[in-house]
Amino acid sequence: MTREQLEHVIRAACEIAADDELVVFGSQAILGQFPDSPPALTVSMEADVYPRTHPERADLIGGSIGEGSPFHSTFGYCAQGIDEGTATLPAGWRVRLIPVKNANTRGHTGWCLEIYDLLISKCVAGREKDIRFLHEALSAGFAVPRTLLERLAATRVDDETRDRIQKLLAALH
Repeated sequence: MTREQLEHVIRAACEIAADDELVVFGSQAILGQFPDSPPALTVSMEADVYPRTHPERADLIGGSIGEGSPFHSTFGYCAQGIDEGTATLPAGWRVRLIPVKNANTRGHTGWCLEIYDLLISKCVAGREKDIRFLHEALSAGFAVPRTLLERLAATRVDDETRDRIQKLLAALH
């Protein structure tokens, strides 16, 4: 997904949900802070989103422009309506959101996770694709392990998950 495609998703999803603001989770949130991210970080053709003011309308988004929809078939990318609780994030993540608002979003705002919050959510999920994403973001110079450890300290996770992530990040130093 490109930044322009994300902007299109923001515009369409906001119009569907009748909400001027949207929160973007998942890997494509990187396009808020790093619009020209390398291809290895933008492989996903799906943006995970929820309407900021009307989160209960997230299902409308998935049903209208989600996977397998005419929107998806036409454009080759889509949106997944999610719940705010889908990702585990560090305390304070809402104040660090990166706004995407321009002519292509028609005045709607897509609030994207900041890189460290995004990477912590990827570390917590811990799937192979999430760890690859982490490695690629670090290789691109978008983040450093030390700050990730600081954000991890501000994240509510069980001890086993915290240990797993600390070991992963220690191996990256």
